[in-house]
Amino acid sequence: MKKILLLLFCFIYNISGNLYSKNEIDSLLKVLDKTISERPMYIEKKIFRIDSLKSKLKNHLSLLETFRINENIISEYESFSCDSAVTYIDKNIDIADKLNNNELLYQSKLQYSFVLCLSGAFTQALEVLNSIEFEKLPTHLKIMYCWTYIRYYENLIKYTDDTKYESKYLSEKMHYRDIIISFLDKGTDIYLKEEAFKFQDEGRYEEACEILTEIFSKQEPYTHSYAMSAMSLALVYKHLNENVLTEKYLILAAITDTRLAVKENEALLALAINLYSKGDVNRSYNYIRAALDDANFYNSRFKNTVIARVQPIIEDTYLNRIEQQRQNLRLYAILISLFVVVLVIALGFIYKQIKTVSRARKKLKDMNEKLATINQKLDEANLIKEKYIGYFMNQCAVYIDKLDDYRKNVNRKLKAGQVDDLYKLTSSTRNIEKDVEELYKTFDQAFFKIYPNFVEEFNALLKKEAHYKLEKEQLNIELRIFALIRLGITDVNQIAVFLRYSIQTIYNYKSKVKGKAIIESENFEEEVKKIGTFSDTNHSI
Repeated sequence: MKKILLLLFCFIYNISGNLYSKNEIDSLLKVLDKTISERPMYIEKKIFRIDSLKSKLKNHLSLLETFRINENIISEYESFSCDSAVTYIDKNIDIADKLNNNELLYQSKLQYSFVLCLSGAFTQALEVLNSIEFEKLPTHLKIMYCWTYIRYYENLIKYTDDTKYESKYLSEKMHYRDIIISFLDKGTDIYLKEEAFKFQDEGRYEEACEILTEIFSKQEPYTHSYAMSAMSLALVYKHLNENVLTEKYLILAAITDTRLAVKENEALLALAINLYSKGDVNRSYNYIRAALDDANFYNSRFKNTVIARVQPIIEDTYLNRIEQQRQNLRLYAILISLFVVVLVIALGFIYKQIKTVSRARKKLKDMNEKLATINQKLDEANLIKEKYIGYFMNQCAVYIDKLDDYRKNVNRKLKAGQVDDLYKLTSSTRNIEKDVEELYKTFDQAFFKIYPNFVEEFNALLKKEAHYKLEKEQLNIELRIFALIRLGITDVNQIAVFLRYSIQTIYNYKSKVKGKAIIESENFEEEVKKIGTFSDTNHSI
């Protein structure tokens, strides 16, 4: 159980460690991106420092004082501009000749050779070194002499990139490293650093890493020695296959070199190659371009040659990726266009369907309204039928009873021989008129039960001065004609029979009323038919 917990802890620790390392690398890369974008500002600061040194030369100085100021200017230019450094080194060589000072002369020639090594002018650098007698040099210049040769062979190995010559150049480089170590005091930082480089050349990377890590911890951040130590650690970690640490120290070195406006730098190029191997083509392309700009600024033929080997590969991959992205964009644009076309067609189809559904709904609504109107009319007609059928059944019963009484009375008078009384009875119309009046009265009552507001609504169709006023809740002949029309009796002959008038009289009454209407006479009857609303609250007769 303990072993399982231990393994689980180690697994979680490794995951958290990897996440932290990834976050740290991402943060450092963002800092480097920002630093590269601010390169003009750092270059401007560098030029300002150099101009400040140059301004001191305007004073009346001795040759030796001028030599020392030139040394400071050379120190600034040494990693910034090869041609400018060479110009001031030539000036110091002239001053050393005038002073007849061999030590200063050798020092300047070694500086000259060193700068030529940096720029890639290996033939010229070797000529200058061969012109110097090593044995005549003081110890500090002998060390400088050996360092120049070490840099000469280091750059030559990178420049030739040929395994056939690499072992020979490496052997020469280690030879001069041994000479340097022999001149240095054991235990000093410079001794330990040279020893670490020796271990690195011998393949003893763990020992070299231990020493270089300690030396790096002593460096002040963002100084030239800090950048060089970070670069040295990155190279060692690369051999140890510690990819994350390799990348970390390459970034730190690149950030420092950029801030110091160091144009003769190795970190940015190495980082570009490292990122390309990881698949970060965009950053790799940007960094290789920045490294090429630095090499051109410095006028380093050596760096241009090294960059020329890898830049086309990175650039080609970058351009291929850009082209692939363009093709993808074209494909996406085509797909989106097709989608838009399909969407437009679909929207058009949906719109047509919506219109069709809308028309269908409108038709259905109209049909429902018509059906509701018809149902209302049917209900109204049913109510009218119910009320009037009941009324007329009652009236028929009453008239049958009256006829029966009338028959009995006639029969009785015939039996009694009362012929005169019988004649009087059949000659009088008073009873008939009374019955007709009673019929119309009952009709009016039944009509008002169904259409209580008939007169008011009928008056609304007439001019104000032609409005009707009811007397004893009874309809006059004109209102009764249109009441029958409202009940659906439109046959003039039927109306004439019911009201006991001639057809012409009915026509005359209708024309008279229509002449008082506020609407077209041909539409008057249709409007009359619309008077009143059927309601379940109507009372029965």
